[in-house]
Formats: sequence, C-alpha cells, structure tokens
Amino acid sequence: MTDGATGPLLLGVRHHGPGSARAVRAALDAAAPAAVLIEGPPEGDALLPLAADERMRPPVALLAHAVDDPGRASFWPMAEFSPEWVAVRWALDHGAAVRFIDLPATHTLAMAGDPTWTDGEGEEADGGEADERRQGLRVDPIAVLAGTAGYDDPERWWEDVVEHRGTGAAPNGPPATGAHDPLAVFAQLADAMAALRETYGHGGHERDLVREAHMRLQIRAARKTHGDGIAVVCGAWHVPALTTRTTVTADRALLKGLPKVKTGITWVPWTHRRLARHSGYGAGIDSPGWYGHLFGAPDRPVERWLTKVAGLLRDEGRIVSSAHVIEAVRLAGTLAAMRGRPLAGLTETIDAVRAVMCDGSDVPLDLIRDRLIIGDALGEVPDTAPAVPLQRDLTRLQRTLRLKPEAMERDLDLDLRKETDAARSLLLHRLRLLGVGWGEPAAGRAGTGTFRESWRLRWEPELHVRVAEAGVWGTTVLAAATARAESDATSATALADVTSLAERCLLAGLSDALPVVMRALADRAALDADVGHLAQALPALARSLRYGDVRSTDTAALGGVATGLALRICVGLPPACTGLDADGAAEMRGHLDAVHSAIRLLPGPADAGTGGAGGSGPQDVAGRWADALGRLAGRDTVPGVLRGRAARLLLDDGRLAEDEAARLMGLALSPGTPPAEAAAWIEGFVGGGGADPGGGMLLVHDERLLGLVDAWLTGVPAEAFTDVLPLLRRTFSGYEPGVRRALGELVRRGSAVAGPARAEAAVPGFAAELDASRADAVLPLLRLLLGTEDTDDDELLGAGT
Repeated sequence: MTDGATGPLLLGVRHHGPGSARAVRAALDAAAPAAVLIEGPPEGDALLPLAADERMRPPVALLAHAVDDPGRASFWPMAEFSPEWVAVRWALDHGAAVRFIDLPATHTLAMAGDPTWTDGEGEEADGGEADERRQGLRVDPIAVLAGTAGYDDPERWWEDVVEHRGTGAAPNGPPATGAHDPLAVFAQLADAMAALRETYGHGGHERDLVREAHMRLQIRAARKTHGDGIAVVCGAWHVPALTTRTTVTADRALLKGLPKVKTGITWVPWTHRRLARHSGYGAGIDSPGWYGHLFGAPDRPVERWLTKVAGLLRDEGRIVSSAHVIEAVRLAGTLAAMRGRPLAGLTETIDAVRAVMCDGSDVPLDLIRDRLIIGDALGEVPDTAPAVPLQRDLTRLQRTLRLKPEAMERDLDLDLRKETDAARSLLLHRLRLLGVGWGEPAAGRAGTGTFRESWRLRWEPELHVRVAEAGVWGTTVLAAATARAESDATSATALADVTSLAERCLLAGLSDALPVVMRALADRAALDADVGHLAQALPALARSLRYGDVRSTDTAALGGVATGLALRICVGLPPACTGLDADGAAEMRGHLDAVHSAIRLLPGPADAGTGGAGGSGPQDVAGRWADALGRLAGRDTVPGVLRGRAARLLLDDGRLAEDEAARLMGLALSPGTPPAEAAAWIEGFVGGGGADPGGGMLLVHDERLLGLVDAWLTGVPAEAFTDVLPLLRRTFSGYEPGVRRALGELVRRGSAVAGPARAEAAVPGFAAELDASRADAVLPLLRLLLGTEDTDDDELLGAGT
C-alpha cells in the first residue's frame, strides 16, 4: 500500500468481504480522497450515479454483454458488504469522483471467446521453480496464506485476521491492530501479497498482467487530474503489481492488439446464492448471508446471529427459548476460546446451534444454511437503468400480472378459467419457448381437467442474459415468441419437433405463428412414412387439441392433421411391428401406449377431419385403431410383448371380451410356445408401472387370468425357467407392494383357478351372494356421515359411491 501523502492510497481488499468493506469505509473517511478508482469495467462509469438511487437495493451486478452475441456476457456482482459497493456509495455521498479502472469489458468479452487467451490454464507460469507454476495451476492467495498460518480452512483464517480484527490478537496470523489505525490492515495484506507475487508471479492468472497494465495507466491519468489525492480499491492480489515501477510504453505494449467486441452494459438484480459463484470479480464466498450479518451488525454479532437462528427455528415449529440462545452463545464462545480464535465464527455458531437448539441433529441445519447462511436476498434495480426493449416489456408484464421475480423457489398453481391466471400461463409458456426458464411445469393438484397448471418458479440473474439473447427476436415477449416459433418451424427437420412446437404454440397462445407451424407440420407429416416417427408426433398434437379447448383456440386445422396422422398409423402399424427384435419391440410398445392415449383425445366421428386413407367424410379413428390392435393381437409374426399389449388395450376399452382375452392368453401360454415368448406376452398384457400402473389389479380381480398365468408358470421346464425369470421379475416388480401381496395371497390360498371352477371358488370372508339385511344395517350410519337423513336408499347409495 502506498501512503496517501506520497502517492495513491491503494486499498487491497477481498471482494465481498465485510471486514474489508468496513476497513475501506474507515480508510476513506480518514483520507477523504478527491477521487476513488475501483476495480471494474470502465463502461459502467455512466451507470455509477444509479447506485445512489433509493430504488437501487443490493445485491446487484453490472452485466456486460456483446451486442451481437448477448450470450457472451459477464457479471460484476456487488453486495451491501462488498468493498466496491461501499467505495461507490462513499464517493457519491461525499461528492468525490468515482471511476472503474479494470480492463474494459469490450476486451474481456472478446478474450473470453478467443482460444488464445486461456488465462494461464495449462500454460507455464513465470519462474518455473514451483510445481504449481510448472503445471500452470492457478494460485488462490487466501488459501496459500491460510495454509502458511497453519489453517486448513481459508474462510476461517480470513475471519480471524480480517473479519474479527480489533477483538484481540489472531493466532498464527498478523496482529489485529486495525481497530485504531484504519490503514494498518491494508499494509499487512499488501506485504503478504507482495511476498506471494514474488514467489508465484501471476500465479496462473496470465490475464491479470494485461488488466494490471490497464489499471496502472488509469491511475496515471487520474493523478494528472487529482494529484495524489486518489484512492484505489482493488483486489489485494493486484496491489504489488500496481506499485511496480513500469513505463507507459511497456504498459501500452501489453494492451496493444487486444480483441474487441461491441458491448452493452447495465445494472441487474443479483442474489446471495449467486455470490457463491466465481463470476466477474471471481471471489465466490460460501456464506453470503453470514457475511451480510457481520457487516450489518453494529455490535454483539454472535448474539444477534443466534437470535436470528432461534427465530427461524421457531417459525418452523421447533421449541427454542431464550435460554437456548443464551446457552448457545456461551457454547460458541467456549469453542472459540478452545480453538484459539478471537471471536466465535460461523463454524462455532453452527456447532453450538446443532448441540443446543437441534438436539445434535443435522437436519435443521440444512434449513439454517439455506435461509440464513446463504440467504435468499434478491436485489432491485431502478427502472431508469438501461435495458433491452424485451426486458422492459417483461418487467411491465410482471407488474401487470403481479408475478414478482423471486430468488427463492416457489410453486404457483394457476386456474386457467381466470383471466389473470390464464395470462400468467401464456407469459410463462412464451418465455420457455424463448429459452428463458423462469418457470418449469410441475406436478400439480390431482385431477384430469385441463384448466389447471402448476409451475415451479425461481428467478436467477443469468435469466437477464437469456432475455438479452431473446431480444433479437422482437421487442415484446409476444412478438419475440412468435418470431422464434416461426423460425423454429421452418428450420425443424424432425416431425416430432414440429408437433412439439405446435403444442407449445397453443399453450403460449401464439395464434399468428400457428399457420407457419401448421404448414411445416403438414409438409413433414406428408413426407415421413416411418410409423415410429408418426407415433412420436401424435401425442403432442392430441394434447394440443385438448389444451386448445380451454384456451378457446381454433384447432380445426390441427385436428385434421392429427386425425390424418392417426389413420396413417393405423394402416402402417401392423407391418411395422413384424419381425422386431427385443429392443425394437420394447420401443414400439411405448409407442402403442402413447398412441392409444392420444387417440382418446382426438375428435370423435362427428368432428374428425377427412384426412386419411380412402376416405371421404368423417372417419372413426377409434374404430380403425381397434382394428389395428386386433390384427396385432392375432398375428404370430408380431413379438409377444406387442401381441400381449394389444390384447390388454382392447380389453381395457371393452372391445375384447373376457372370454376372448382368456383364449388369447391360453394360446400364448400353450406348451408349444417357447417360454421366453410366452413371458414376453405376459409382460405386454399385465406389465405394470409406466403407462399401466393397474396391470396387477387386473390379475387380482380376474382370477381366471391369474389361474392361466399360474398354471403356465408352474409348467415351465426347469432348464427354461432361468431364461424366463428376468422377464417375469421385470413385469411383476412394477406392481405396488400391496398388489404383489394380494397376488401372493391368492396364489397361496389356491384361489387362482381357471375355467368353470372359478365361479365356485370362495374367498375367505366373502359369501357367494350379497346379504341384503347386513348391507341395510349400514345405511343409518351412512346417512349420519353424509348428513342426508331424509334421502331415500337409492339416492343415498348413489351419493355414497
């Protein structure tokens, strides 16, 4: 550090360090410089006055991005306890000039996309003596100093020598003498960093040499205007380089020929969670909430912190009294003394909370880490900050729809019958189409209706970059989403991609984009003859028709395409299922289930379009599909898993009689059928899990089918059983535990019998016929429970069911 009387006042800090922030404020108060120079992108100079705006609330970040490639971006985050933020606010409050002096973002963003600038990764560093330098490893100066002082945790060392300075001598570290001299801690850190730079050179941070050359030039320029009455706030690692005597020519030579890109810059909200990431200043911290508390607590930080913890645990229903807080404070202080620390730090407070407030359990500590140690603070930026037009439109919509961005993840349930909720849904779907993942669809309330949606929302600072990238498509969310959908439709090559896009357009209410998407869909569907591709495409179209109803969207054209697609599948399915191997059959089984579910959503005979083979007039798609399944079920050249699946789907739809299902099963399980093929048929017919969670219940309630399976299984030869077992295990392992127990109990009791004996088989506890008198005895209690004393018996039984 240079004395302010003979040169610039160099204040080397740790980015986002509350102790450094307090020391910077004290040093600036003592020195009262005429100008403050801060490590940061000079393009942000014009935005510095916004830091004094009352609507600006940290954490915030400077976001710089390439104008022609918004995805190439970088952040310079600042929290309330960041030394840079403290220096900016001090300069604005005291009328001092304030500027950023780091390498301009126009160069740093261009260098980030240039493979010749690797920032020391994999390159040999200066000196060549240490293994770290020969291997091109990056040096963490705080970790090196902590290790030299005998600490295994850099965060704990920093707390002892900086954050807790003035409370006593720090063991194995520099003396904590900064309480009365605001410049002492900067002098000590400068000496420590000078020793590190002598040993490690640039420490693997090759780009720092260029940055430091630019900072030296900026300091020289400031001295010409303000003399030596300037203060420089920068990372402590850079202080030795800024005091090195170099020539202007040498520094300019380092900057010559640097790549450039056109750059835009603005302020964006940041979060405490993101402060833990290495971005911009490159100083990730593990506990921003804790650091914010240390900076904001005027005195007794441990007592205040443990009081916060107690309040959080009380809010979560745990019994925590003031006595717990007092005992935790005592224990934290005792642990600090035993460990030779000047003040209880985060480690001691966590240990004390675990022992005193959490009964030794680590489970509540996860909540404390998430809510307090890290925190969920989200900054705010005034509307006057520069922003791309798309961001301004998004901000307007967020306010209109009362959908505030939040750093914490939260669930949002929408009722699409309500105007506001429907508009929220459209916004979230449009943003997803633009690649702005603010919300993700989530499993919501139970029900089969289409008027409810559930979302999981969390706003991350990087979404500002995604919004800037999406700005190339339009100036409003609607216009941008429409243009993006049209572009994706014309460039898509796979039919499934276009059908998925059509679904997303309907969900997003992009009526202007639908004609383009529909033309692309019709073109791809006409050219694609692969049944598997058609089967992949149909479900999305069927869902689109279903959701179009609740959004009052005209889906007539889409219905015609979907119907034609379904009819083509019906025609091409049986040949496509012939001669498949095991993997191909398993894949086709998934297509069968998906198409079967999709066809249920298609328009009925009165509404269907005419597209399809041979047809003029409406087509009965469901009937054609049933015919195709029937051909599959009876064709010996089709793999057993598909024949069994086809039979099961027909049985579930009531298009296959139980006797016929039993006959098909009997044929499939006859002695002449290879055991592996028979097991595959069973897997297709009664396979549970996935799209058919009720497969096991079919066997529980239809003992004739269970008897057929049982009789076949007991007759499998021993030499073939090991080949059959994996298929059977896969089939029955998909059932719920209760279903497996019920099947086992039926087989154990011998109730699984086939043929006419099924009618005579008695299940223990159940009579062959209903006992009407015993059933009537339940009716008074049922009336009492339902509050329907005046209802007759028939109406009561209907209400009860």
